[in-house]
Amino acid sequence: MSVAALSHWTDHSRSVESPPVVCTPYQKEVSHFVKRNIQRKFLLFPLLACLCVPLLGVTTTAISRPLRHKRRFHFLSWLHWRPMFRPSHESLILQNAEIDRLELPRIQDDDELEALKASQALLPIRTSESLRFDPRLDPSRRFSRPWTRDFTEDLGQAFYRRFHQQIQVNSAVRTVKVQKKLRRHNRNAAPCDGDTASSHLAGVTVDLQRRGMSKEQIRWMEHYLFYMKALGLVEPEEERHQVVFHIMVSGRYAEWRLTEDLVPMEHPDAPVTALSLNN
Repeated sequence: MSVAALSHWTDHSRSVESPPVVCTPYQKEVSHFVKRNIQRKFLLFPLLACLCVPLLGVTTTAISRPLRHKRRFHFLSWLHWRPMFRPSHESLILQNAEIDRLELPRIQDDDELEALKASQALLPIRTSESLRFDPRLDPSRRFSRPWTRDFTEDLGQAFYRRFHQQIQVNSAVRTVKVQKKLRRHNRNAAPCDGDTASSHLAGVTVDLQRRGMSKEQIRWMEHYLFYMKALGLVEPEEERHQVVFHIMVSGRYAEWRLTEDLVPMEHPDAPVTALSLNN
């Protein structure tokens, strides 16, 4: 093969192996369309970010405003709630001081509870036309110290004579085990030990239902308890969340009960004066 022929064959092979790239009008249009879509997407990301930030702010504000309003309403309702016997740390201290004075144990469990029942250190609170129990209260815990039972029954009779309605006992004696369970779902429940422990653990306290009472009945109860507290016979609290009269009864009530005429029991809504308490 001559040199001229070899050169011609090589040039022909190159032209076959590497054909020139020629873009058709359709390919040019597709390429331009893809580039424009990519550019649009990159432009949309910052635009969407700018739009979402204010929307998130509006959502946060819409959620937080009702919460702030709810907290404000709760705070105002607390201010307007003005019972005669507001629960306090001092009241818990006084209740436990009386328990210590009487040297009463805090009942730990059901075994101790049953032993106190057997020795009649705890007596059953009796139902009557003037007194009933919350059906949810365990029958094994419808007991109290003798003087607490006397107080509860006396109060029930006085209330019935005035209003011809029963008083409901929601709670009486408790064990430490029961109190621990109660504290798991009731953040307002008293501790199980210490100077502010629940006085229910000694069997000297009852909770009487306040919910459903009329304003007149609540005033009557407050006045009745005011006399008892002035004589050092009870330490009451009006619990807001449980809506009960929490009443710790002093051991002195048993002696005072023999001289009941010290306070006008039939008319506990009479004006309270220092003279009436000293006579």
